[in-house]
Amino acid sequence: MRSRPYIYSDAEVASIIAAAKALPSICGLRGLTCSTLFALIAITGLRVSEALALDGDDLDADNGVLRVRQGKNGKERLLPLDPSTVERLLDYRVERDRLIGHPAKPLFVTDKATRLTDCGARYNFAQACQQIGLRSEQQYQRHGRGPRIHDLRHTFAVRTMINWYRTGKDPAREMIRLTIYLGHSNPSGTYWYLQAVPELLDLAMGRATASGGEIAQ
Repeated sequence: MRSRPYIYSDAEVASIIAAAKALPSICGLRGLTCSTLFALIAITGLRVSEALALDGDDLDADNGVLRVRQGKNGKERLLPLDPSTVERLLDYRVERDRLIGHPAKPLFVTDKATRLTDCGARYNFAQACQQIGLRSEQQYQRHGRGPRIHDLRHTFAVRTMINWYRTGKDPAREMIRLTIYLGHSNPSGTYWYLQAVPELLDLAMGRATASGGEIAQ
């Protein structure tokens, strides 16, 4: 049984990114890498594993496209990015290479110029959440309990669907686009959010009721 996702507010996402940016390290790369990673996941809905597997050349800056090579079940896909996101990633690469003293193949790296691991990403995310009160402070570098880094992906999906309803778009027609963007194997994985998030379910029921009334008239 799936756990109900935690849906972050915009303020919480901003606070997580700011806290991550302030994480201490010898050369400052820890905060730069973690804040950029968390921001990218929040605005694209990437899986943590997909983001960590990215190499620098997976970003096609000229066309504004990110190549996700290691999606679930080995599936590859291309994600169009907003120009501001492309600019942020380019700035990160320049500063990353300056701090480590040479170009790096992995996109997201540690102070030692090695690829950031899943364990490292989750630990740093827990540290940022503890700093802003989303998780209780822990001893001995424990993560504690609370919202997860994967919930940034859930938040992206839910906010996208909520925006469809509020702007009058047809979710049934838009859903396949989101399914492909998220890398789900079929729309059922995306429709799950309707049952998991009460606000979405209320909007869906409201749309259905309104449509039923129009037909009856």
